[in-house]
Amino acid sequence: MFIMKFKIFLSFLILFQVAAAVFARTPVSVLRKQAEIKRRNSLTSRDVDPSTLYPAYNISVPVDHFQNESKYAPHSSDNFNLRYWFDASYYKEGGPVIVLESGETDASERLPFLQKGIVSQLMQATGGVGVILEHRYYGTSFPTADLSTENLRFLTTEQAMADVAYFAQNVKFAGVNKTLTAPGTPYIVYGGSYAGAFVAFLRTQYPHLFWGAISSSGVTKAIYDYWQYFEPIRQLAPPDCVRATQQLTNVVDNILMKPNNSAKIAELKGVFGLGNLTDNRDFANSLTGGIYGWQSRSWDPAINSPGFFYYCQNVTATTRLYPDTASLGSTVNDLLAAGGYGNNEALQIEMLNYIGYINLTVVSGCEGETLDQCLSTLNTAFYQQDDYSQQGWRSWDYQVCTQWGYIQTGSGVPKGELPLISRTLDLEYLTVFCRDAFNITSPPDVQAINKYGGFDIHYSRLAIIGGQADPWRPATPLADEARPRKSTTSEPVLEIPDAVHHWDENGLFPNETTATLPPNSIVYAQQFEKDFVLEWMNEWQNHYKR
Repeated sequence: MFIMKFKIFLSFLILFQVAAAVFARTPVSVLRKQAEIKRRNSLTSRDVDPSTLYPAYNISVPVDHFQNESKYAPHSSDNFNLRYWFDASYYKEGGPVIVLESGETDASERLPFLQKGIVSQLMQATGGVGVILEHRYYGTSFPTADLSTENLRFLTTEQAMADVAYFAQNVKFAGVNKTLTAPGTPYIVYGGSYAGAFVAFLRTQYPHLFWGAISSSGVTKAIYDYWQYFEPIRQLAPPDCVRATQQLTNVVDNILMKPNNSAKIAELKGVFGLGNLTDNRDFANSLTGGIYGWQSRSWDPAINSPGFFYYCQNVTATTRLYPDTASLGSTVNDLLAAGGYGNNEALQIEMLNYIGYINLTVVSGCEGETLDQCLSTLNTAFYQQDDYSQQGWRSWDYQVCTQWGYIQTGSGVPKGELPLISRTLDLEYLTVFCRDAFNITSPPDVQAINKYGGFDIHYSRLAIIGGQADPWRPATPLADEARPRKSTTSEPVLEIPDAVHHWDENGLFPNETTATLPPNSIVYAQQFEKDFVLEWMNEWQNHYKR
């Protein structure tokens, strides 16, 4: 059994060892964002690199669209280059411009969706032009000389939306001998996650420029303490994995949170091989990687990360998988008793395998450096870097600290429910980057986002698409606490069964389907989107005639 599990883990271990090199200088709080970026980058590795198919263009846009608002002082009268790509090969007279807003990432990572994903599908269905548009402060689209806190003052959702409005009114597509600007041309915007909320706001704030919007997994409700991130996992992940994670986390918490318990805490950290990790919260944070793997799942095997199920196979196994843990049985029994789970043979095996898993995927990557250097989130020196090379974390973290929140705590989970991550992971610990990187000590101004509608956002030709199993669903209009919605052609609504994060965005070439078939739910979702967009275009034609 151990040999079989070790083989399963081999590819995962290789991936982890690559990531471990980053741990040496990068706090854990930043790594999950970078891991998601790497996963998205893998989209381009299996096909012709789309950057060779679509040259990058730039449009000069104002740095500061709101010269009368004091929060942007000192104001700027400069312009900067906003990067974009387009494909006009399917364009027909009267067709729309389909803009994919790239959100909080280098927009070149979104090019596969122009090549064969949702943008490609929509532009082929409508005879439109497809566009990938970069967000300010990401990729190469920088309005300022660096990412210092002062120079990040122009990084707000409000300013970024004004960029897209300016783009729609002023862009000239090279080689297209026709003016395709709004409002004379129908613009339909698509976005996933943050970008999904972004395009929903574009539709409501600039309805005269954007004829329609598709908000996929759109997090339209900004939430500071976002403990709800783990709720879809708790509800829909394999029950035995959820139960094991909750119980093992509860053992950890019952020991870490007991007053005057330093000896037992040291024993707990030591049995995981993390005894020299100074801060107990860093220790608890180092145990969370497995459960976070839920969001990295995909219907497409080429970009799917199997890490979540590797983790579950470990913590739910009924036999010991790691021979090296054989000598720890007595110690683990003592820890289980101290954590409130005495005489539990099944949980003992699960904890031994959990220890083996953490040693394989976390501890082994720290060779040659201290555990604090390798794993601590409390890294002030790192957070004070503010050159362009830090955009992979610094731009979005600034948006988190100033407007959006989404701090995924264990402490916020209601009493009576066992959390999936430690309750020691609270707002104070998980917002250290706000203080150390930006000197921000107050909560984000979530009202600056929620004024656009939150859960209740709606507008004609605004589609709400989401995944049932998406950990971000509790921040979207499809949240359990949001009002029920009825789908119409004008305001389409679709919750994709078992889907995670904007799964409708990705696509395949026709000749790929012999090897990889999208699930029927994704085929349906993408056809659903093409159908209502065609209806929106019929409405446009009638509107234009009038």
